[in-house]
Amino acid sequence: MTNHFAINTNNQPVYTLATNTFRSPDIIATQESDASKAGSMYMVSATNAVTLGLLGGSVVITLQIANNSGSKTMYVSGVTGGIGVPLNLLSSLSGSLSLVSGGTLTAPSAATPANANLSSPNTSAMTARSSTSASTGGASFMALPLITGMFVVSLSGQIIVPPTKVLTVTVSASLSVAGTLNNTVNIAWWEI
Repeated sequence: MTNHFAINTNNQPVYTLATNTFRSPDIIATQESDASKAGSMYMVSATNAVTLGLLGGSVVITLQIANNSGSKTMYVSGVTGGIGVPLNLLSSLSGSLSLVSGGTLTAPSAATPANANLSSPNTSAMTARSSTSASTGGASFMALPLITGMFVVSLSGQIIVPPTKVLTVTVSASLSVAGTLNNTVNIAWWEI
């Protein structure tokens, strides 16, 4: 009995059909790409920059998205942002990112989600708010340490926010000496 190849070879039809060539490429689009084309992909951002005194201190930015719609579901594409600090102060920096289900904000400000399809008139059904304080309450389900610079948490819809639920994202950073801290957080999502 002849041995058969465990992996397709170039003389077998499956290999020929799956070969990615210039003339007939295998193209796969992400959910985010399709949602953006349909005008259902949104982004919102918040920033907090503070010049700290001689003893340093902490800077917090919190971004909260509430799904108050009765019919749409939010699928989180990703969370990005960063901590900006002068180079000579890196050794005295500590930072963190936390994702919370629920939570209450202190003195929130409205944040307006932007449609990722710049030609789409669609607006988000979600309500976005930001605060320069950490949220209270809720259930933390992800926490990451941060260093200076940008961070990217790609989720591709793994976090789902159904109607009546809330997602809260906080970026906090502390310096033990004087300096300027700049915290930014962005959330991207699509709605169906």
